[in-house]
Amino acid sequence: MSRLTDEELVHQYKNFKDERVLEVLIKRYLPQIYGFAKNYTGNKDNASDIAQEVFVKVWKNINKFDESKSFRTWIFTIAKRTSIDWLRRKTDLKLDDSFDLADDAPLILEQLMLKERSGKLSFAMAKLPSSYSSVINLYINNGLNFREISETLKEPLNTVKSRYRRGLALLKKII
Repeated sequence: MSRLTDEELVHQYKNFKDERVLEVLIKRYLPQIYGFAKNYTGNKDNASDIAQEVFVKVWKNINKFDESKSFRTWIFTIAKRTSIDWLRRKTDLKLDDSFDLADDAPLILEQLMLKERSGKLSFAMAKLPSSYSSVINLYINNGLNFREISETLKEPLNTVKSRYRRGLALLKKII
């Protein structure tokens, strides 16, 4: 069953109510959704809660999923919206391009600075505006192409490409 595509698995679940399908999808996407939420919120514990919430939403709404669309894009859209909702609930702040979670976690930043290159990169990523870091994370860590990122973030393709290039240039300056 693990060899089936996401769309084949969703089709099988919707038509046969095979609960094993959900297990396969969770195993397939849990590390990616957790990583996305961790990068988005800057906190491992929050990421676990968000990932759990994402999969509950998938379970509740999978029958509404349009099988002509990309499941990967759909689940990352849910992850993004869930992360934003979580941040709004927990911080009572409105998110904008200048929102910087790194300022709220100096101990984490100090630890990242002690690490070698990966630490420097994580530190630099935390300094990026969320609009840049989310595009870079989806591209590098989650393997989405620019079109999938565009669909996930509900942003024009050229905006996604521009944010990726600007984000990389800013990373270079920070590092």
